Amino acid sequence: MGGLARSWSVALQGVDGTVVEIEAAIGGGLPGIHLVGLPDAALHESRDRVRAAVVNSGHSWPNERIVLALSPATLRKTGSGFDLALACGVLAADGTVPQRALYRTVLLGELALDGRLRPVRGVLPCLLAARAAGMRRVVVPVAALAEACLVTGLEIHGATTLAEAVDFLIDGRALHRPGAVEDAPREEPPDLADVVGQADARHALEVAAAGGHHMLMVGPPGTGKTMLARRIVGLLPDLPADEALALAAIRSVAGRLPAGTALSTVPPFVAPHHSTSTAALVGGGSGIARPGSVSLAHRGVLFLDESAEFAPRLLESLRTPLEEGEVRISRAEGTVSYPARFQLVLAANPCPCAPAHDRDCICTSLVRRRYLGRLSGPLLDRVDLRTWMHPVTALTSDVPGESTATVRARVLAARAAATERWSAHGWRTNAEVPGPVLRSRFALPAAVLRPLETGLRAGDLTARGADRALRVSWTIADLGGRDRPDREAVEAALYFRDRRAA
Repeated sequence: MGGLARSWSVALQGVDGTVVEIEAAIGGGLPGIHLVGLPDAALHESRDRVRAAVVNSGHSWPNERIVLALSPATLRKTGSGFDLALACGVLAADGTVPQRALYRTVLLGELALDGRLRPVRGVLPCLLAARAAGMRRVVVPVAALAEACLVTGLEIHGATTLAEAVDFLIDGRALHRPGAVEDAPREEPPDLADVVGQADARHALEVAAAGGHHMLMVGPPGTGKTMLARRIVGLLPDLPADEALALAAIRSVAGRLPAGTALSTVPPFVAPHHSTSTAALVGGGSGIARPGSVSLAHRGVLFLDESAEFAPRLLESLRTPLEEGEVRISRAEGTVSYPARFQLVLAANPCPCAPAHDRDCICTSLVRRRYLGRLSGPLLDRVDLRTWMHPVTALTSDVPGESTATVRARVLAARAAATERWSAHGWRTNAEVPGPVLRSRFALPAAVLRPLETGLRAGDLTARGADRALRVSWTIADLGGRDRPDREAVEAALYFRDRRAA
């Protein structure tokens, strides 16, 4: 006796999900399982997992020809998250599960041979896609309930085994429901007051945090470059709900989402080692590419310590994400896009030997130039603030540095001013505003822009560099409580851009 039934799951491409309709047809040929619809190797192997799980859960397996078609047929399907939907589709086609119970229900999870339901990556973006497609309820592994409940507007159920899921579909037997979710642990950031001296670098860090600008610090070891970089997150505002959810979706796909905690609104701080690979930095891997450090730092900070030690190809791979706020990775299985709107903070020693004092350097001028020359001109042209850090000459000061709380209050006020000005246009920070908009609709008087014009004529600035200096001047004006930049703000922006570290 043949039968036809449908169930639903979700396929992911990057952080974008597509609801997949699974059609199960029984009968019409020799016994066997045929899976069609561009499945990958892991999905092909699900035929054996699903059959064993169904039998070991106490249900009979049809001894007939079974065709499982995944639609849209032209979309590549990857991973083992379709197992539960495939099993329920077969049981519905065989008459065990009523078809009406599968209506507008998404099923996610990998099956063990004994019928246990195992968690999979990417549950959060899958549920976001299901909600957008108008689905009403979802069944996920119990281990993924905390992640699933971050998505509102869906009826969420958790199962530990295939048998539990089938009983729920047959007679509505209760499954596990999301419980109380603990707040994400929030560590107190290190205090900016710990940094001794370095007034210029501290001010540059404040400007970078207030406007979302990229920053480079160059100086001998022990001057506080890493200390300053690790304190920038304490100056940044909390992420709004939509950005926090987008970051959580990236972490979910990467398998980095903390289990059992509420949505974290703390901006991420990602600091890869200089020996990292290109795939780890920008994303990649076999099959469908996974997100890299640039995406895990979305709406936060990507810190490259000892940046001159990074391979040039790694540094150059950052240029497109810095401009476009996303990274596109192409593989044989398809092209995926991941958000990557991060704030880049670079730190570097002035030379390979890097003595505590420059007078002790044994490097020739050519060696020093080649060392920092690994930071190419096109990359540095995208860095808004550059500062040179000098050796610390005293461990105490009559005028202690300001605390994180004090500086953060100014940063938040400047961010609020920028948000109020740009929110109607879809931007949140000065660093996101296109240069043509600043030069036309928000044009400044010619006298204010004269330092930029002079730099362009002298060849000290590129057109991109002038636009970036203009954005920094708006941030400096916001920090000073002014509505628009004046010439002093433009000159201050050029002061940090023209600082020659090499």
